[in-house]
Amino acid sequence: MPSAEEIKAHAVRRAAELGFCLAGVAPAGQAEHAEAFGDWIAAGRHASMAYLARDADKRRDPRAVRPWAKSLLCLAAGYAPAAAAADGPIARYARGRDYHKVLKRRCRVLADELARMAPGLATLVCVDTAPLLERDHAARAGLGWIGKNACLTHPAFGSDLLLAEIVLSIELPPDEPMEDRCGDCRRCLEACPNGALVAPRVLDARRCIAWATVEHRGRLDGETMDLRGQVFGCDVCRLACPFNRSCPPGLDELSRPGPIADADVLTVLNWSSEDWDLATRGSAARRATWAMFLRNAALVAGQRRLTQAVPALKRLTGHGDPAAAEAAKWARGRIGEAN
Repeated sequence: MPSAEEIKAHAVRRAAELGFCLAGVAPAGQAEHAEAFGDWIAAGRHASMAYLARDADKRRDPRAVRPWAKSLLCLAAGYAPAAAAADGPIARYARGRDYHKVLKRRCRVLADELARMAPGLATLVCVDTAPLLERDHAARAGLGWIGKNACLTHPAFGSDLLLAEIVLSIELPPDEPMEDRCGDCRRCLEACPNGALVAPRVLDARRCIAWATVEHRGRLDGETMDLRGQVFGCDVCRLACPFNRSCPPGLDELSRPGPIADADVLTVLNWSSEDWDLATRGSAARRATWAMFLRNAALVAGQRRLTQAVPALKRLTGHGDPAAAEAAKWARGRIGEAN
């Protein structure tokens, strides 16, 4: 059987071949910010994301889910768009193929290879949805540091990073954490129009555009929740970060724009359910329903006082979803006030 050093070397090399730009190892153990996470939940800053509170204890330590866990192979894939790509109302991470499926497929290839190298090795692939404080473990594995906007940040790749982990039942040599390079910079904290970053590395989801447009099912107050033109997700605090100014573009399906990338506010307002299905198919943007997209686009139209949106807003006031209809009614009133 190969040594732990040889297994790690193979894992890092193959991770690069599979499209991951960063790879490192962290020991399985309690996440550094496990207690802070508990306090965050207790303060209600997870908003309507009840699943975070439901699995709070499991998220503190990977051994709570898999007692055999000894190491975590932490991986990151870049998804920055080409330099010429314009930023629009769809968050960058959702413009390409659904990263959950793409990264899981790559991780399973690597996990199977490691299992063949080390007979009896147990593995668990995690991509975003597992009960794991993945940014903590990625930082412990040397993939970057957790910036003041609460995103994992790397000096070369910024925070245009999608994370994945393979939990392993063997101990691999751990990597050294990276030094925090945020310094005195507060640009990300000051960029959010709703003040969602209430302190460095403390996000109040109740004020966050990404939560409002992606996770929240129900009514939104257009007066208090400034969507800053976004209909799905948000990159405002990330793009304010100096480390995100010159990220190398991703080279594969994660950064290659799909149909959703061409969506603008007026297009979304006129979507039928079939249009929504075609635009979001194969994209992480499918997390938001058709009605949520309509609601979000209506609020943006009202906040930007887009008079050309009025015909679509009139139709939308009769929509069967109360939140979408209410948003359209509010937007019509806001646009009327401007004229």
